[in-house]
Amino acid sequence: MTTVSGLSSSLGPPVCEQDEKALQFIEEMTKNTNAVQKKVLREILSRNAQTEYLQRFKLGGASDRETFKSKVPVVTYEDLEQDIQRIANGDKSPIFSSHPISEFFTSSGTSAGERKLIPMIDEDWARRQLLHSLVMPVMKL
Repeated sequence: MTTVSGLSSSLGPPVCEQDEKALQFIEEMTKNTNAVQKKVLREILSRNAQTEYLQRFKLGGASDRETFKSKVPVVTYEDLEQDIQRIANGDKSPIFSSHPISEFFTSSGTSAGERKLIPMIDEDWARRQLLHSLVMPVMKL
């Protein structure tokens, strides 16, 4: 039986060191999700405080969850579509992100019948790679 970070499985091969590190990372990130989420929100809001989108809601530099929830509404893609189209048409101003938009993903279009553009920054690539690196260790376990 393989045991890693309190998780056990009688299926699959023993967990290698790289997989064990990945599983430990997942456990650390999920132990105190509230604190992790607050930290991530604070970083995002601080870094992007001067973007056009956040300026619309007059956060005044606030980066806490309560202020964010009280001032920034839940929106749909359609609410953002005009700004996304500006970016797609070449507008380089910091509309949604202080980092330049480096590429666009497109949705499959299966839920609403129409493909949607999703602006991405270079950091997103690293996050996607990290996520993909965590999938197999979990599946092996």
